[in-house]
Amino acid sequence: MKYDLRFPVIIALLLVAGLLTVSTAALSPRASEGIFVKQMLGVLLALVPLGVLWWAGRDRIYRFAPHLFGLALLLQASTFVIGKEVNGQKNWIMLGPLQFQPLEITKLALILMLAVVLRGGFKGLPTYAQALAVFLPAVALVVVNDFGGAMVLSVMFGVMLLAARVPWWHAALAVVAIGVTVPTVLFPHLEPYQQKRLTIFVNPYQDPRGAGYQVIQSIIAVGSGGVEGKGYKQGSQSHNGFLPEAHTDFAFSTWAEEQGLVGALGVLALYGALFWGLAGMAAQSPRLQDQVLFAGILGQIGFQVIENIGAALSVLPLTGITLPLISYGLSSLVSTLTTLGVAYVVYRDRLDGQI
Repeated sequence: MKYDLRFPVIIALLLVAGLLTVSTAALSPRASEGIFVKQMLGVLLALVPLGVLWWAGRDRIYRFAPHLFGLALLLQASTFVIGKEVNGQKNWIMLGPLQFQPLEITKLALILMLAVVLRGGFKGLPTYAQALAVFLPAVALVVVNDFGGAMVLSVMFGVMLLAARVPWWHAALAVVAIGVTVPTVLFPHLEPYQQKRLTIFVNPYQDPRGAGYQVIQSIIAVGSGGVEGKGYKQGSQSHNGFLPEAHTDFAFSTWAEEQGLVGALGVLALYGALFWGLAGMAAQSPRLQDQVLFAGILGQIGFQVIENIGAALSVLPLTGITLPLISYGLSSLVSTLTTLGVAYVVYRDRLDGQI
């Protein structure tokens, strides 16, 4: 089948859930003015790159990868000079009345560039050298101001290497090395507030008015929704300002409070269907390059979903990673839709040139 209409339908349903969440979170006294209108604008703006992708096709997309990657690195580096600080992170660039994160471009650019570099599969040390030459500059520019963003890039990198047929024991050694390095080398060099944010999920009640406040309010919001929820625009935690970042970091909590367990499971089912669709696209693609691409997209979106929802439920650290298609964020929304558009176009053209 050249077109799988189930894929865009799943995306559309997640978008609807996201727009409902942002519209109700907009009632919070903590929310910025006009966030729902901006989110709608993000959906409309995404139509531009989606249209370009549909016209360009698979081969042009891959040929453009080095140019996009160079632009992404340039924009990422520019945040050190002209970046605007938001929530303690200087990783935003102002564009008139709007602001965007270069990280969102870097995610897609890195996926495309690694798919190009790894298209021949694993061939020993040269494969690692080429992949690291692409990955290290990107993650080095991101990790300084956005540890959560660097985590996303790292997961994408690992998943794409596995898809390129890297031996499993190499991956096992890498996991062990990371498990030793992060707590002993990286963690001690983080700022105190970053360290507390990464560990408070274990017991948020040790600092209920400080670092643990957000997580506690999130747990209350999710639990108070019960089975059927309080109803659309009836969430007390978000509307009364108890739940911070109800439209971004804790969008899932906002949704669960109003839609209950039924609504929460519905969103999880939609994400599951999205991941299954991406995995199916990879399985039906004869080229290894395309399989690596789908793996990167699945790794990026899958990790963001798991991390965001896990943080909202206090089973994973709070890193500021947003929930794809549901959390508020114009640049994040446009980037996610564009990335999924790349997946759909590459899947459409997967058999072109094949005998």
